[in-house]
Amino acid sequence: MTAEFPVSRPRRLRRTPALRRLVAETRLSPADLVLPMFVKEGITEAQPVGSMPGVFQHTRETLRKAAHEAVEAGVGGLILFGIPADKDERGSAADDPHGIVQLALRDLTADLGDSIVIMTDLCLDEYTSHGHCGLLTAAGEVDNDSTLERYASIAIAQAEAGSAVVAPSGMMDGQVRAIRAALDGAGHAQVSIMAYSVKYSSAYYGPFREAAECAPQFGDRAAYQQDPANAAESLREVLLDLAEGADLVMVKPAGAYLDIVRRVRDAVDVPVAAYQVSGEYAMVEAAAQNGWIDRDRVIMESLTAIRRAGADIVLTYWATEVATRLV
Repeated sequence: MTAEFPVSRPRRLRRTPALRRLVAETRLSPADLVLPMFVKEGITEAQPVGSMPGVFQHTRETLRKAAHEAVEAGVGGLILFGIPADKDERGSAADDPHGIVQLALRDLTADLGDSIVIMTDLCLDEYTSHGHCGLLTAAGEVDNDSTLERYASIAIAQAEAGSAVVAPSGMMDGQVRAIRAALDGAGHAQVSIMAYSVKYSSAYYGPFREAAECAPQFGDRAAYQQDPANAAESLREVLLDLAEGADLVMVKPAGAYLDIVRRVRDAVDVPVAAYQVSGEYAMVEAAAQNGWIDRDRVIMESLTAIRRAGADIVLTYWATEVATRLV
């Protein structure tokens, strides 16, 4: 007689919250999260971002308070974006030792020490009068090589002000090599590079451009950011950045590109970050305000999905809130 084996019943392990928690394959930790923060020159109180409820353009003082809250919640890192009072064609405020990001970096490193990883976005779009990520030619196109010189100078300024990780986001060819050489040459070999290696030309960035005041004054960024229709080139970009000296790589946006996060995770042996961008945040907040979704559950589900896809690090505007919930 053939032995009859018991029928497997997977539902047994789903029966209670405690069982589901015990056998969960993917876990969120506060240390996995990085909080993007905006600091603006010339304001006297924090300014709410209309399209991103709960997000602010900070003063130096309110930035310090929000950063302390993130540390207390156990958040793994902060990434700073600066909004200068004055912009020009070359983005002069980006590498000014007295520029808003450099001043904020000195505040935070003095306050927080090594209790959290302080990162800086490294680009020019927040600082240029035209809103593009680099210097322009006479024809109005971004000049790749002259932009690299600016990126190198910005990297040194940020490192000298205390940034532990610089994150080039402009998608210029050769940007990681230029930044690594500049940092090493200036005695900042200890500063890491988190490359925005896979950055798509996405409609999900709209609210960020309000927050950072960096919408292009003409044209768009499709000539240097990636086409959403393409996947294979994401790995080429990642491998190029690693060959040039990147320590971590990033996929941006996250939610609509989980397949890309998985491709990158499977292809590399360095930490992979994914940026849950402003449009993802704004859509959830707007739907929740209308009572159409369960806000808290959607936030946790979306972040878990990004981790499940393979991201080691998640940049999210909910970092402090979620970290507090996870403790």
